[in-house]
Amino acid sequence: MKKLIFACIILLTVSACSSKKMVYFQDTKNAAITKSINHSPIRLQPEDKISILVNSKDVQLTNLFNLAYVTTRLGQTSSSLNSNTTQGVSGYTIDSAGNIDFPVVGTLHIAGMTRMEVAAFVKNKLISENLVKDPIVTVEYMNLQISILGEVSKPGRYNIVQDKITILEALSMAGDMSIYGKRENVRVIRNENGVQKTYTINLCSATEVFDSPVYYLQQNDVVYVEPNSMRTRQSTVNGNNIRSANFWTSMVSVFVTVAIFCINYL
Repeated sequence: MKKLIFACIILLTVSACSSKKMVYFQDTKNAAITKSINHSPIRLQPEDKISILVNSKDVQLTNLFNLAYVTTRLGQTSSSLNSNTTQGVSGYTIDSAGNIDFPVVGTLHIAGMTRMEVAAFVKNKLISENLVKDPIVTVEYMNLQISILGEVSKPGRYNIVQDKITILEALSMAGDMSIYGKRENVRVIRNENGVQKTYTINLCSATEVFDSPVYYLQQNDVVYVEPNSMRTRQSTVNGNNIRSANFWTSMVSVFVTVAIFCINYL
């Protein structure tokens, strides 16, 4: 009986330890944490695609600086220069040198700039060259994405539509981690100057999350949530329907051992 009680205590302890790893921000349980976070804004890179729309009081003049957009419906193609919408707008893809070819103005080097910096740069160009007196320039991302893989509810690629996105926001877009995800060892793979770097972030600690260089994500980041040991043991042979023979053999062995123990000592 003492052995059985001891075994139950061990099982309860293991269960408590496992559940503890499920909790985010454990270091905020008894005290608030105040941290200043360095915001790393998204900066444009070669192969990024953006839309740039110019508006002013003179619509005909500003249309010279807006690319036509093309929409296809029922096999018919139409084009327009409506500067009041971004739907279907043709974008500018930044070349390998970090440049785009902007109408009338010519080549503009925008790699390394934020979205707002590009808007201010184009606006100043139009004013300084006396092309438009009162331009309003709007810049939007068109192909910036992040990938979220592993133990999340909805893995896949997600569009970046704002100037900053945190890893917490990214995981919420993917429906949060499943109960099988390792919260203490989430990985972020990032391309930095042609070099692939892997960072780890511990979501169980608010301090570590806020101090992490990948708290704010960048375009093309890959977030990977590793499965815990329980999920690994549940790996299957045929999809997620039939567990492996080793799994069932182990389960039978456990039941037989418990049955023999009960017969002999109870």
